[in-house]
Amino acid sequence: MKKIVLASNNKHKIKEFKEILGVEILTLNDIGYFEEIEETGTTFLENALIKASTISEYLKQKGLNYDVLADDSGICCEALNGEPGIYSARYAGEHGNNKANRDKLISNLKDKDKTSYFICTIVLYSIDGSYEYKEGRTYGKIIEEELGDTSFGYDCIFLSDELGKTFGQASSEEKNSVSHRARALNEIKKII
Repeated sequence: MKKIVLASNNKHKIKEFKEILGVEILTLNDIGYFEEIEETGTTFLENALIKASTISEYLKQKGLNYDVLADDSGICCEALNGEPGIYSARYAGEHGNNKANRDKLISNLKDKDKTSYFICTIVLYSIDGSYEYKEGRTYGKIIEEELGDTSFGYDCIFLSDELGKTFGQASSEEKNSVSHRARALNEIKKII
């Protein structure tokens, strides 16, 4: 089975990548990479490329020949001109504070249109430095009450148009049938 390095240690992302791609995924822990990769891009694609190229260079230095997958994703709200966008994971200041991020988004959307979408850009970065990327989106609206599993980002306040429930309430199978990441991964799967 083909092995690909995923430029992440996020257990939720790893699970989704494995379930959808059906290839062996090596994480950053698996390859011994423990540094934080600074996301300095201004777009989802730029951030995914920063992660992918950084890990590809690390693999070359270690004499390992694996392709690298990297993604950047976030939630975008039309009434907030696309916020939080690329800052989704650190919207409230501290990286990865899901509750604070959700609270800030709900507060910023008070008395505004709640229409929003999740977006995911995934890069497949080859050993030779060439790459392909795919993008997926899924639409819904932000709700004020947290419903379902609260452990992953904005899932519990994102009411999916297609599912009629929050991603936090959805099973893995339901979420993987409509999610932004699943849509991008299904396109990447065609070229792996």
